[in-house]
Amino acid sequence: MAAPAADAEALLAHVLGFERAHLHAEPESAVRDEDAARFRDLVARRAARVPLQHLTGVQEFWSLRFQVGPAVLIPRPESELLIEAFLRLNRRPDPIVVDVGTGSGCLAIVVAHETPGALVHATDVSEEALMVARLNAASLDVAGRIAFYRGDLLEPLGGLGLEGQVDFILSNPPYIGEGELASLEPEVRDHDPRPALTPGPDALAIHRRLAAEAPPFLRPGGCLVVEMGAGQEAPLRRIYGGAGSGLDIVETIPDLAGIPRVLIGRSEHGGILPP
Repeated sequence: MAAPAADAEALLAHVLGFERAHLHAEPESAVRDEDAARFRDLVARRAARVPLQHLTGVQEFWSLRFQVGPAVLIPRPESELLIEAFLRLNRRPDPIVVDVGTGSGCLAIVVAHETPGALVHATDVSEEALMVARLNAASLDVAGRIAFYRGDLLEPLGGLGLEGQVDFILSNPPYIGEGELASLEPEVRDHDPRPALTPGPDALAIHRRLAAEAPPFLRPGGCLVVEMGAGQEAPLRRIYGGAGSGLDIVETIPDLAGIPRVLIGRSEHGGILPP
C-alpha cells in the first residue's frame, strides 16, 4: 500500500460519515465502540489488499463521486484523458456519443454531465456492471440522457439507426494480456473484474474488434477515442489506421508518466465534426 496513513484516514472518515478534513478539525472527537470495531475491521481488510474503493464504495472521477464495487473496474485518473479529448474535439451542442464497455458508467456520465445536449448510449456485457452504472447516472442526475444496453461491444446498437450518425465512440477496453496479470498489484489482479482487465492471451483482441465494428457507426469526421496500455501505440496505430480501416489516426495522448495512453482515430470521410 502506497499511503497507509491516508487510507486509514479515508476509512475512519467513511465509518464516521465525515469528510476527511473534519478529522483534523476536531481530532479530539470521541469514537463509539461499534465504530472503532468497524474501523479496525476495515483496516485489516485494507491491509489484506482489498481496494480502498471497495471498502468505502466510492471513487472520485472528474470531481464526481461514483459508486463502485467488485462488479466494475475502479475508474482511474488516466481515463480522464478520454474525457479531455472529447471536450477538446467536440464541436456540437448535441453530439451522439457511444461508450463501449461502460462499467461504472464514468465516461458516459461525465459526457452527459459536461455536455447537457449530448445523447449518450452505453453498452456492457455485464448486467451487474450496468446496474452500478444506472445507479450512478441516477445519483448524478443524468439518467434521462443515457441509454444503457446489455451486450457485446457495439452489437446492442445494431438496428437503432445509429450507423453513420455517431459523433464519438469512447472506450476503455480490457487491454492487459492474460500473461501479464500476475505482475499487477493485488488490488487490481484479485479484485477488479477479470473480463474488464484482460481479453485473454491476445491483449489487443478487443481493440481489433473495435477497429472493425466502430467505423460504420461514425459520421463523417466522427472520432473513436480509446484507452491503451504501455507499449501498445505502434501496433494499435497499425490496427486502427491500416489500409481499409476507415480511420485516420489523429493523435495519441500520453499520461502523466509520458506513456501513450489514448489513441484518437477520425472517420476518413470528412473533417472534424462539422456543425
